[in-house]
Amino acid sequence: MNIIAGEPLETEKLQSLKRLAVTVYICQVLTFFMAGLPLLIGVAINFYKRNEAQGTWVESHFEWQIKTAWISLAGFALAGLLLEIGVGFYVLLVTVLWLIYRICLGWYALNDDKPINNRIN
Repeated sequence: MNIIAGEPLETEKLQSLKRLAVTVYICQVLTFFMAGLPLLIGVAINFYKRNEAQGTWVESHFEWQIKTAWISLAGFALAGLLLEIGVGFYVLLVTVLWLIYRICLGWYALNDDKPINNRIN
């Protein structure tokens, strides 16, 4: 009886974590319109709720989103530094395309209720 009673609770927990992951993906998309602030908000949500996701398939999305945020921020910073010598635009372009790729790949996997394969970077 405990297994049956615990199942809806586990499903509810997964749905809540999935909603949080969707929220973070939305924050990552909003980064294109709000100069990076939503990216920081999204990574803060990931770190705050990381322990709750531990051991579930949603954990891979949290890790994916955290890695995406930090590497994107590093790419944006590097692009800003390199703008002066004319290479920054290309670094920015690569960073933006990489961010779009990561958001799309993660969101599609989340929508299919599948974990992210961490071998795909």
